[in-house]
Amino acid sequence: MSHNKSGKSENVGFGKPPREHRFKPGNSGNPKGRPKGSLNIATSFAKAIREKVVINENGRRKTISKLEALWKQMANKAISGDVAAARLLLQMMQFSGSFVEEQGEASRLDARDHEVMEGLIKRLNSMSPGGEE
Repeated sequence: MSHNKSGKSENVGFGKPPREHRFKPGNSGNPKGRPKGSLNIATSFAKAIREKVVINENGRRKTISKLEALWKQMANKAISGDVAAARLLLQMMQFSGSFVEEQGEASRLDARDHEVMEGLIKRLNSMSPGGEE
C-alpha cells in the first residue's frame, strides 16, 4: 500500500501503479505508435491485389484485377508444362475451395473433383525437379 498526499492509503500492485506514475488523462500510452489511418499488412495486400491492370487477351485490351491476372498467368504457365506452377495452382484451387466451403457457400467442385485434384497434387509433389517420376 502507498499513501497519497492527503495521507490516505491506496491499493498499489499489479495493474495498479502509484497515482503519480499512471497515464495522465488525454495522453496515450504509446504516443509514437502506428499512425491513425495507416494500413496493416493484410489490408495493404488486399488493397494492392484488387487494383486493376490492363491486359491484352486475344488481341483485345481488357481490365482485370491483379488477382485475376495472377490466376491467369499461373494457369498459362501450368498449361505450358511448368510443374511448379501447376502444383501451386492446384494448391491455390484447393485452398480457395475449402475457403468457399468454410464461408457456407456451395462449392463449385464436387467430391470427385476434389479427389482428382488431390491425386494430381500427390503426383506433382512426388515428381523430381527434372520433371520425371
